Amino acid sequence: MQYRPEVDGLRTVAVIPVILFHAGFQLFSGGFVGVDIFFVISGYLITSIIYAELMLGKFSIVNFYERRARRILPALFFVLAACLPFAWLWLPPADTKGFAQSVVSVTLFSSNILFWLTGGYFDTATELKPLLHTWSLAVEEQYYVFFPLLLMLVWRAGKRVLLAVLAAIGLASLVAAQMLVHDKPDFTFYLLPTRAWELLIGAFTAIYFTTSIDAQVSDRMRQLGSLAGLALIAFSLFVYDKNTPFPSVYALAPTVGAALIILYARPATWVGRLLASKPFVGIGVVSYSAYLWHQPLFAFARHRSLDEPSPALLAALVAAVLALACFSWKYVEAPFRTRRVVARKQVFTFGLAGSMLFTAAGLSGQFTHGFLEQRTTPEQLAVLKTAHPSPKRETCHTEGKDYRKPEAACEYLAGKLTWAAYGDSHAIELAYAVAEKLQPQGIKLKHFSFSGCAPSFGTMLEEMPHCSEWTQEAAHYIGQHPEIETVVVSHRINAHLFGVHELTYPHLPHDFSAAQQEQRWTALVDVLRYFIGSGKQVILVLQAPELARPMDKLLFRATDPRSDVVSVRRAWWDARSAWTNARLSQIPREARIVDPAKVLCDNSNCYAARGGAAYYFDDNHLSVAGAELVADQVLQAAQTFTRHASR
Repeated sequence: MQYRPEVDGLRTVAVIPVILFHAGFQLFSGGFVGVDIFFVISGYLITSIIYAELMLGKFSIVNFYERRARRILPALFFVLAACLPFAWLWLPPADTKGFAQSVVSVTLFSSNILFWLTGGYFDTATELKPLLHTWSLAVEEQYYVFFPLLLMLVWRAGKRVLLAVLAAIGLASLVAAQMLVHDKPDFTFYLLPTRAWELLIGAFTAIYFTTSIDAQVSDRMRQLGSLAGLALIAFSLFVYDKNTPFPSVYALAPTVGAALIILYARPATWVGRLLASKPFVGIGVVSYSAYLWHQPLFAFARHRSLDEPSPALLAALVAAVLALACFSWKYVEAPFRTRRVVARKQVFTFGLAGSMLFTAAGLSGQFTHGFLEQRTTPEQLAVLKTAHPSPKRETCHTEGKDYRKPEAACEYLAGKLTWAAYGDSHAIELAYAVAEKLQPQGIKLKHFSFSGCAPSFGTMLEEMPHCSEWTQEAAHYIGQHPEIETVVVSHRINAHLFGVHELTYPHLPHDFSAAQQEQRWTALVDVLRYFIGSGKQVILVLQAPELARPMDKLLFRATDPRSDVVSVRRAWWDARSAWTNARLSQIPREARIVDPAKVLCDNSNCYAARGGAAYYFDDNHLSVAGAELVADQVLQAAQTFTRHASR
């Protein structure tokens, strides 16, 4: 293949936005589309090589995988090895276990499947996963298990049949992505069946150059085509954000844009000259190493600090990414690409030995729960054992399109059903703790909770359609069942009004518009009014204070976990809750309001643990021990209904 510097320049257009996006800079809100550009480039380059060798009758599957091993494994293993000591030093055991699982999945090129099963790409917690970015490598390698074999199989049937087969696969993949993006967003984002069409765009681009059409394209057409490609990419980088359904038809903008640049950018075009310039080509050459380095640096920096790293530190880390990329390209990537330096047998031996070594290390971390006993003191371990969620969390909580219907909601523990708990995931542990307190009285509770569900009674949240459907059904079920006399309502309300705090602390997030805030607050007030109008005694539990970092990380840092472990300053929590507290007068006077901060905070601090008991099991959900403190408040509030009725 003739070297095309503008393609290396296009790599820069892909990698820099991805790096800045994961660093948290707002310059490229759609920076994640850089991965889609990489898919097109990869599809183009690999197909060009395979297609040319098939035409010459020289294609060898062994040679193909040797080239992939030389390209992918040395830098990947180098970065994995560099991550291991920092994971040991800085990650708490639970995160170390997750990291160990990802190390195993990376060596097996299945990390996209792991991350699909363990969380969404745009979830804030994913920014703390050092190997999150390897999902795209897994997609590519899974694709290249099947693609060469498919080409070899269909090759003899002729170009028309080959194009028809690839077109059918690509169209089916795109249609699947569009159909599943709302109901199964994580599946759509991470997995090969809904990503294959992007690589196939690159494949069709490569096949195009085997025809005589390219020679007939005018200079004007090249100019316009390359400019259109750059415009499509720029549009997706600056207009898309984490709320854009992806990789649906929206992904056509960056992928078609990349294809247009590959097709039409030449040294004579403006775009071609830009991309072939030394800065663009220089970064593009080391883009693979830069991509490998960026996420571990940002994730470990976020783990190291209780606060979100400053813009200055993140900018320095971006510079460090580029410096490390240059180093690993020169001393790791380049030598392995040269057969005179590293022979084929050495490449495969290196790949097998490295895979076995990292798999063994990862399995050790997984089976020892992140080397829990080796890396914690007996005091830390004792407190960690109290940081557990409700035993009913997995079986009684619901989410997604196929949510548990209200009539099938869990009831516990024993006795006569007169209570209900209703809300999002913050209602789970509270429901269980209240039920435990009610059991001696012969009363049981029915539990209604939907994951991440913002208040939406009487309205429809476009971004949460299934949550809104469940909200109406669950609220009406409670209202229409007279045996339910008391309803406890609990939401992570500050997060629903302003956004989660994990990647902004100590700064306050502002993710939603004033209109969205009013819509959600009004929905909360309306559901309280509906319950009261249905004859229920209503207790509103305000949000429990959030932690600066997850519970286990605070304990991992604590010098004496048996004493008070501070989570955040009370002033920060008061600022976080100011909007909500200013509107408590809008809550119907018949309702009782419980504020967990009264038992979880003093005038100076809010606490993650006290007296050897952990009040949380992550960075915002109460443990059963913490929920028991709030449950006492709930029962005290319920007694005021009784006293009021007796007057």
